[in-house]
Amino acid sequence: MSKGRKLKIIIAVVCISFLQGLQHSVTPMLKSIQNAFPGVKTSLVQMLVSGPGLLAMIVALASGFLVTKISKKKLLLIAAAITLATGFLPFIKESFGLLFACRFIYGIALGLSMTLNGAVVADFFEGDERVQVMGIQAAAVGAGMMIVNAGAGALGASDYHTSYWINLIALAALILLYVCLPDTGKVKTDRDNPIQLNKDVYLMGVIGFFFFLFLITFNTNIAMHIGGKYAGDSAFSGVINAVFSLIQIAAGAVLGRITKIFGRQTLTSALVSFAIGGLILVFFPGSAPMLILGALFCGCCQGIFMPTGMVKVTNAVNPQSAAMATAVFSCGLQLGSFLSPVIMNALSGLFFGEVTTGHVFLLAAAGMVILSLAAFLYLKPQKS
Repeated sequence: MSKGRKLKIIIAVVCISFLQGLQHSVTPMLKSIQNAFPGVKTSLVQMLVSGPGLLAMIVALASGFLVTKISKKKLLLIAAAITLATGFLPFIKESFGLLFACRFIYGIALGLSMTLNGAVVADFFEGDERVQVMGIQAAAVGAGMMIVNAGAGALGASDYHTSYWINLIALAALILLYVCLPDTGKVKTDRDNPIQLNKDVYLMGVIGFFFFLFLITFNTNIAMHIGGKYAGDSAFSGVINAVFSLIQIAAGAVLGRITKIFGRQTLTSALVSFAIGGLILVFFPGSAPMLILGALFCGCCQGIFMPTGMVKVTNAVNPQSAAMATAVFSCGLQLGSFLSPVIMNALSGLFFGEVTTGHVFLLAAAGMVILSLAAFLYLKPQKS
């Protein structure tokens, strides 16, 4: 494959990653939205970030079948169009119901982009090159989240409605995907090359569920968690979320080196990173430097875990099954994302008698420690 062709494919992968990043376009605005709709429960406001995961989960599973009927390129163009439409429809009316519905429908685009991003990489790259491009993909997700969070936070500093303009990113992605992504056609299957999954794929789906159950607490709680003189400051919330995303870029860029250092326990190291970051957030909610440090640890977790998980599931199956394997993994991630506000807030009330962001972060950190132990045991070399 020529360098020019590779570059175009990488640009397309970056565009898909930015579509994923738009899941967090309302993250720095959660406090402002909560103030604008005081009668709406906190969990529902938080679901503006996690809610798209419900439909994304269903679409992710369906996409493994859809690629046998519609090409990946066409599906991704549909995803970009849906992202653009749902990003601007809330301008029509001041309505939490409309905003929530648009975020929910955006889940179609999220499910397609999250599943097909890894499948596109698996189509064109193999071996160490696949790991490197998956790292670029993770870095692009981080870059997308950083730009989306910082941009939305700045745009909506005076009025959260103006933060919707950040969704113009979807228009750029739509154009670049059309120009840069080759159309490989529908996935062909037959008796000799069936779509088959295995226990490694399903187990990674389970790990992915618990991973996002805990990880998404950062995005759904950080704007409400910030204390001291920065409390309620959407611009500073955008900065913190941007830091969370920035470290993903760095982690993705050096994923190959990280993998060589930690080997089979790369996933475990990512989970421990979030546990450290979560504890920092718990104990220093009013300190800007410590909040930034906590965001760095939490973002590093996602920057390592996501591409490593995608590499693991795509390497575990034949090329025809790559889309379905990433669909199962994405389904676990999005189910954990969708249920996180309800489950984590309920656990906070159960264990502490009240729901606070500090208690949620503490539970998430503890959960990541338990999950890291499970991953460590699962990833240990088996005795012959």
